[in-house]
Amino acid sequence: MEIADTITETLCGTTLTSPDSIEDIMTESDDATLLTAFDAWCEKSPDRVFLTQPMGGGDANVRDWTFAQMREEALKMAKYLSTLGFEKGDRIALCSKNCSWWFIADMAIWMAGFVTVPIYPTLTGDTVSYILEHSESKLLFVGKLDEKPWAEMKTGVPKSLPTINFPLCPADSAKEKWDDVLAKSDTDFTPVKRERAEMATIIYTSGSTGRPKGVMHDFETMYVTTVGINKQSLNATSKDRYLSYLPLAHGMERWLGECASLLAGMHVFFADSLATFVEDLNRARPTLFVSVPRLWTKFQLGVYKKLPPEKLGTLLKIPIISYLVRRKIVKGLGLDCVRLAGSGSAPIPPELLQWYKSIGLEVLEGYGMTENFNYSHLSQKGKARAGYVGNAYSDCDVRIANDGEIQVKGPGTMMGYYKNEAATKETITDDGYVRTGDRGEIDDMGRLKITGRTKEIFKTSKGKYVAPAPIENKLINHLRVELACVGGSGQPQPHAVLQLSEDAKALAESSDEKDKIAAEIEVHLKEINKQVDPHEALEFVAIVKDDWLPENGFLTPTQKIVRRKIEEAYEGNHNGWYAEKKKVIWYGW
Repeated sequence: MEIADTITETLCGTTLTSPDSIEDIMTESDDATLLTAFDAWCEKSPDRVFLTQPMGGGDANVRDWTFAQMREEALKMAKYLSTLGFEKGDRIALCSKNCSWWFIADMAIWMAGFVTVPIYPTLTGDTVSYILEHSESKLLFVGKLDEKPWAEMKTGVPKSLPTINFPLCPADSAKEKWDDVLAKSDTDFTPVKRERAEMATIIYTSGSTGRPKGVMHDFETMYVTTVGINKQSLNATSKDRYLSYLPLAHGMERWLGECASLLAGMHVFFADSLATFVEDLNRARPTLFVSVPRLWTKFQLGVYKKLPPEKLGTLLKIPIISYLVRRKIVKGLGLDCVRLAGSGSAPIPPELLQWYKSIGLEVLEGYGMTENFNYSHLSQKGKARAGYVGNAYSDCDVRIANDGEIQVKGPGTMMGYYKNEAATKETITDDGYVRTGDRGEIDDMGRLKITGRTKEIFKTSKGKYVAPAPIENKLINHLRVELACVGGSGQPQPHAVLQLSEDAKALAESSDEKDKIAAEIEVHLKEINKQVDPHEALEFVAIVKDDWLPENGFLTPTQKIVRRKIEEAYEGNHNGWYAEKKKVIWYGW
């Protein structure tokens, strides 16, 4: 361990060798599950704080749960659920932003013998209706949600479905209140024993290519993959701190935020809102921090607002000053205690990874799917390569099929898609590999590079194939660009539709600034076209004013573009755009 690492750990109040060892928690026995891991922590450290929840109204207004307190609430809720006449294995849905009650409700559902169905906190009413109906959910927990998305989502909740709300939920959102249920229940309840092979959850995919599919995972995949990542990468202990803010309905956060914390016993903090995010980060001072490319980009933009790129670049070249500047930036982001930083869910531009490395934060990129509980690949400290998502976990096997598709076999492989045997057979090969749908290549050190989606590749009128994802990744590597979608099937050359960043959008309301932005984007376009093959060169970019959001179906809940939706929205303009013969086109402004 380097001296600088030791100093950071001392200042941040954590060490890699915790007195609260998890060796007796992280067992390889056939009976071990996340439930037994939680029970072990409750016995070992009942009075240690496990969850910290901001209650709104300022930094001081927070509520803590010890392991014993969480178990008490989970037992009371489990006992209540057991009185409702449901059968073992019945599904119970949970719709909420991340909060302490998410963890407690999930634990209660498991303790009572049921299966958790997470629902993203930003969906259309139609999708909510489909998930509840398809999963045959018997009850819905309604949690911490924003008023506007919930107004849309609740249109998909059947009036006959029993509902229980969490504290901090929208007004009049459920028939029963969490605190009222606990008040009329007690802890005189013996949790149902859950076998490793039993289904624990159904995670509905983001649905970027149609109706979401329900991915079934049992207690074994959730436990074994959590043990695997902890041994091979996280090395998490009870002294670690984690800020849980990415949607728990998504497999990655469920795994890293909930499962890893249940196993390692680390202290979990939650965020109050987007407006208080920096405050929430500084409260948690996380030692483990995971984000998605869009947020890593936003952090960078926040730094640039205070310190322009040119000035920062100059300061980072001055030996003594550069150290102080790096420390100040990372501390300002609330990440000064981070010993392991990660990025996932979508490709992150190599240039952005290099920028974070220049300020002293190595961001490790990972790769996985809901179908294998995200247990596939992860970059290792000191061995990462920009543009690559790292090596496969030691107990995973990866191969590249003849058509370039990445196929992965490992302990996280799903049970299958709920009520969709045909899709299951299409996704899992006869010899047990998951067809990822991603194309890739492996370097001589075994590191994997994602080169695009097999189904996203399109053909131009010249008969040339174009993979849009790598070009989109280059487009969003610009301060003015938030999102990009490359298309052009049947056209002579591809094009791109862009969303500006929030700051650029505000500036574009002024005609002078609009011209400056167009000039910047045109220069960016020329640079990109130099880097790609001639048949991939973009004919133009169209900057659209519409908002792309999960609520209107343009983005998935994990902030990925829904290509089908975007293409349908603008396909009527394609011929006119090509006819304009301009490099930058403004649409809707």
